[in-house]
Amino acid sequence: MDLWFTEKQTPDYGITAKITHTLHTERTEFQDLAMIETVEWGRMLVLDGCVMTTLRDEFVYHEMIAHVALSAHPKPENILVVGGGDGGVMREIIKHHTVKKAVLAEIDGRVIELSKQYLPEIAVALTDPRVDVRVIDGIAHVSDKVDEYDVIIVDSTDPIGPAVGLFAKEFYQAISRALKPDGIFVAQSESPFLHGDLIRRVQSDVADIFPVTKLYLAAIPTYPSGLWSFTIGSKLHDPAVIADQQRTGELQTRYYTPELHAAAFQLPRFVQELTAR
Repeated sequence: MDLWFTEKQTPDYGITAKITHTLHTERTEFQDLAMIETVEWGRMLVLDGCVMTTLRDEFVYHEMIAHVALSAHPKPENILVVGGGDGGVMREIIKHHTVKKAVLAEIDGRVIELSKQYLPEIAVALTDPRVDVRVIDGIAHVSDKVDEYDVIIVDSTDPIGPAVGLFAKEFYQAISRALKPDGIFVAQSESPFLHGDLIRRVQSDVADIFPVTKLYLAAIPTYPSGLWSFTIGSKLHDPAVIADQQRTGELQTRYYTPELHAAAFQLPRFVQELTAR
């Protein structure tokens, strides 16, 4: 008998994948967590019934949420990742030679431990000496910091459960305070096909706080609709432009390229309308 996992991405739409093994399931302090082995996408991390990452397509999300912001900053040394307990964003961050310290603020320690066990290809950087892994509330951590970080990356789950506060305007204001005067912030902001209202709100809130606010896109097959957005706010630098000091051509990547960096900000007209004020 075939076994399939289905994520209901809307009340009327979902994606499904054939499972070969259920590797682990549990109810953590914060959410339902599952590690499953699929035929098409390999090992898959699922939180509260939503696909977080898969071995086959994870590189797209992790490269695009990390390299755009870090490449736009002339000297990113101190980095914060809120969420991202699987470690994929950290793996990409430490590819930048300027990075001296990268703090991971993940509220659910079980995501970290189980990612190390079942997704070692993704979690490989969590033991790097430049990475400071903390099982803490990222919102509280950001609120305690002033002029601390060059880049802050919000690698959140969908805006349900423990991640709701990561999409609040008050959180973006705290991020601005925690960033240095030329800091850059980026967050995943869901699908322009399915979450247009969320994108409009996030873009408006971030634009009220950051002088430079933009949206860029990437194609991620296992995320709702396959087209995914990232909202980026900068105090000074244009995030669509790679800083002169950066050697992005030397990065070992599978999706991100210097040419794609600029192209990702060229939005289809229906997405442009979501960002219009």
